[in-house]
Amino acid sequence: MEYRQITEDYSVSGQIQPEEVAAIKAAGFKSVICNRPDDEQPGQPSADRVKAAVEAAGLTFRYIPVISGQITAQNVDDQAEALDELEGPIFAYCRSGARCTNLFGLIQQSKG
Repeated sequence: MEYRQITEDYSVSGQIQPEEVAAIKAAGFKSVICNRPDDEQPGQPSADRVKAAVEAAGLTFRYIPVISGQITAQNVDDQAEALDELEGPIFAYCRSGARCTNLFGLIQQSKG
């Protein structure tokens, strides 16, 4: 599992598997955000399956599905709220990590 650190408290990656949650916890993350809608691609684990693994590991999970190429103001608001509420460091994932990165950039712009 590879991830990209955006800030000290926020990193992003592509799709994770439930069995990778132990490595996420071992890396020191406290919370996981899923920005990938269920059923985007055949064989992708559902958010519920990942959530079960995350919560079993003692981490917090938040599901904020974002349609690829269609980030909405509500998505940005929901992600900003999650970043304020969740304990960091936070690990966010989607298909490639791009949506998670773009959301973070839009949040920073709105704080302008």
